[in-house]
Amino acid sequence: FPAFYANRVCLNVSHLPFRLQKLKEMFISKFGSAPKFYARAPGRVNLIGEHIDYCGYAVLPMAIEQDILIAVEPVKTPVVQLANTNPLYLDFSTNTNNIEINSSKPQWHNYFLCGLKGIQEHFGLNNPTGMNCLLDGTIPPSSGLSSSSALVCCAGLVTLRANGKTLSKVELAEICTKSERYVGTEGGGMDQSISFLAEEGTAKLLEFGPLRGSAVRLPQGAVFVVASSCVEMNKAATAHFNTRVTECRLATKLLSKSKGLDWKKMLRLQDVQRELGVSLGEMLTIVEEELHPEPYSTEEICKCLGISLEELCSQLLTHNTQDVSTFKLYQRAKHVYSEAARVLEFQKICNQAPANAIQLLGELMNQSHISCREMYECSCPELDLLVDICLQSGAVGSRLTGAGWGGCTVSMVPTDKLNTFLLDVRTAYYQSSVQRLALQSNSLFATKPATGALVLVEA
Repeated sequence: FPAFYANRVCLNVSHLPFRLQKLKEMFISKFGSAPKFYARAPGRVNLIGEHIDYCGYAVLPMAIEQDILIAVEPVKTPVVQLANTNPLYLDFSTNTNNIEINSSKPQWHNYFLCGLKGIQEHFGLNNPTGMNCLLDGTIPPSSGLSSSSALVCCAGLVTLRANGKTLSKVELAEICTKSERYVGTEGGGMDQSISFLAEEGTAKLLEFGPLRGSAVRLPQGAVFVVASSCVEMNKAATAHFNTRVTECRLATKLLSKSKGLDWKKMLRLQDVQRELGVSLGEMLTIVEEELHPEPYSTEEICKCLGISLEELCSQLLTHNTQDVSTFKLYQRAKHVYSEAARVLEFQKICNQAPANAIQLLGELMNQSHISCREMYECSCPELDLLVDICLQSGAVGSRLTGAGWGGCTVSMVPTDKLNTFLLDVRTAYYQSSVQRLALQSNSLFATKPATGALVLVEA
């Protein structure tokens, strides 16, 4: 095995965990032969640092035990056959030399094709290996726990192994970040990075440009609990996510122009801070001085930048934000700079471990949710209700996690209050609604930092 797979797990068939054994049996039933290897990529929960990775700022997620697991058999024909243990996801096959990804229809197999295409293009593979693949996922879909990115990462790992190539974890994360954009989502790299760089027992401070991860030891005496709002949100299926990315890009341009910088070269809000050489607190003051709270029309943005509407649409807007007529730049920039500061404070508290660390971290999480709700407007009534219930049930901090507009919350709960917390949240949120009651399975769970992506091979 190449060096990348130093953390692989070699397993004797007789000792395969039940899930792997079941996946193998289903694979044989489906394809008539046994898989040659398995690949796994975890989901993640972001503890703090929402919607700032694509602005260049550090985030603080951890991998969770729920994952995407794929059984793989390389084949001699140039065809990839995909199947899923969940019958809701239909079989798919395609020629490896003709990968087409439909960004207007975010179907499950498109995320696999993103990882596949990313590796193929990176190595310039002319005749990539065909594969039979059977996928099993335990990450709730559209829940804000990164099921889609985990699938992209797992597919990239599968393609790398099947074609006998090697890459570092950082290189893999960066390739998968870029390749997921084939489905039309302009993400920043947090999800893919934690999927590869995660280590059991620690969260990670992820910094970008270049990508690097630092272990963050979480305080003793508290656990993190994930709770689903039971509102699904697929960020590739709506314009919500890309509108926020676009608003941050436009805020970058206007702030740069107002401070006499070469605005055409400024791509992210972090670029403005770095070029000006000021603190995050000073950037918040600059936002208040240079941007107004009222929404900006496309005409006003064009006037500020001295460009035409055609140039705005072709150079700064995405395909699914062309019809957006107003943009909130002040609010988005305020969220990004304040959230970036909260991430660094969260890391500092974890490292220094003061006696009141749990309370301080909880307060930062609460501030984060308020900013997500009021400044970034990426929450929803169900998430706000769930956060309130979690706080009333004993959490010291609670916030939405992931893109928002649905999905999950993450709460910091003192260990001695965990059992009553889980009971109270189930009663107050899930059992108060017939719809949520039907969806409550796997909707509420305590989690701990899990290991990152890996390949498993039968001995």
